[in-house]
Amino acid sequence: MSTAVCTTESLSSLSVPARAATVPPAVRRGAWQIAPGEAMSLKARAASVLRVKQGRVWITPDATLANPSEDLVLAPGESLMVAAGQRIVMEAWDGYGATYSWDNA
Repeated sequence: MSTAVCTTESLSSLSVPARAATVPPAVRRGAWQIAPGEAMSLKARAASVLRVKQGRVWITPDATLANPSEDLVLAPGESLMVAAGQRIVMEAWDGYGATYSWDNA
């Protein structure tokens, strides 16, 4: 069950990159894809973890008084804990897109 609310106005413009066809089904299963050049905004309903399965993602969490915003780049196998109510903006880092999962922490 997804714990994120996508705040991007339209996901219909997202296309699956041609390279995604070469991604093994085990990687795609239970994961989401973000196309090259696309950005999306996600807000966690509950404490969550974002895990990068393939590709790299560029993430900018919303800034708070306690934690100023800091850009992050995550590679395959890396993860990010996202607090309940926290919003992140995520974009594929390179021209290949990325595959990721979003699960309860």
